Amino acid sequence: MAVSVQELKDKFKELFGGDGEIHAYFAPGRVNLIGEHTDYNGGHVFPCALTIGTYGVIRPRTDRKLRFYSINFSSLGIIETSLDDLVPDEAADWTNYPKGVMWTFEKRGYHLPAGADILIYGDIPAGSGLSSSASLEVLTGLMLRDTFGFDISMVDLALIGQYSENNFNGMNCGIMDQFASAMGKKDCAIFLDTSTLEYEYAPIKLPDAKIVITNSKVKHSLVSSAYNDRRRECETALEDLQKVVDIKTLGDLTEEQFEQYKDAIQDPVCRKRAKHAVYENQRTIRAVQALKANDIETFGKLMNETHVSLRDDFEVSCAETDLLAELAWKVPGVLGSRITGGGFGGCTVSIVKNESVDLFIRSLDKPYKEKTGHKAEFYVVDVGDGAHALD
Repeated sequence: MAVSVQELKDKFKELFGGDGEIHAYFAPGRVNLIGEHTDYNGGHVFPCALTIGTYGVIRPRTDRKLRFYSINFSSLGIIETSLDDLVPDEAADWTNYPKGVMWTFEKRGYHLPAGADILIYGDIPAGSGLSSSASLEVLTGLMLRDTFGFDISMVDLALIGQYSENNFNGMNCGIMDQFASAMGKKDCAIFLDTSTLEYEYAPIKLPDAKIVITNSKVKHSLVSSAYNDRRRECETALEDLQKVVDIKTLGDLTEEQFEQYKDAIQDPVCRKRAKHAVYENQRTIRAVQALKANDIETFGKLMNETHVSLRDDFEVSCAETDLLAELAWKVPGVLGSRITGGGFGGCTVSIVKNESVDLFIRSLDKPYKEKTGHKAEFYVVDVGDGAHALD
């Protein structure tokens, strides 16, 4: 964190005045270790919360006005609106995310009695695919819950964040990102069945290895439209399969069942998408079993298989993230490496033996810059807690 909570509160007072009850909160970003594009297909995911994320300072108002300020987007100044104007608006820029959460609160019967002044600061790198939007949604929900005294569970705050992103912001994401931000636990990943929301915490025991995130510094503009396309393609495949087998989601199928029934999927592209969803779900289940057995090597191999599937069957990788993964696979001491997040750029996640971390960074840094013209960024990350109050 580049600034302290006190500095955030001081900035808040400078912008909005120092009267009234002022409180600070934090919601983390996430990295998904395995289980990609399974969360909207009724499969399993295995994310963990990070110690980077989004910070917020809030004070309730006595009128219906909303005033937002982001330190990250300081050139936009204070953005003003009101509870009577909770509609998506391009000019509202980043505030469409907190506005969407407020809109969802209202839709669900949690009527906001007054507006608020809100200051935001995030230390998740922009465009990295580490869920800055979900972090901001969960943060907003938690601030509203505490400020106005609503009785809402953390799981429900995650669902509110997902609903707002789907229906207010038009991004058809699954539940994973918001769930990880709301429900994260230090030094644990969350093994989540997205079809039932049953979950368990699995300790991340990497006695002689680290999680390293590599930011490609590339974000292709395809991401939201192509993400929604992938979701539609999976839904089409599911509809075809449901004519021949009794399933509710693609996550209900084993690999063997998929091979048995796959010819029912008319479109070959949709067949590839469904193959990824089914195989990735089973990979995730096996990976968590391996982790529980302290078999980190198997876990890493399954991560590599995930990258190949995302590249070839789901087609959400890109030249830059493929290069980062391929370079990583050649480094001694790298147990596994793959693209993480929605795709089309963003980050890779790797498990690297402690003695190989410096070699890993050197081995990727120079050739990546030479081949792409982009300078990658490397983060050796810690696994942190979910969203919480800071005071």
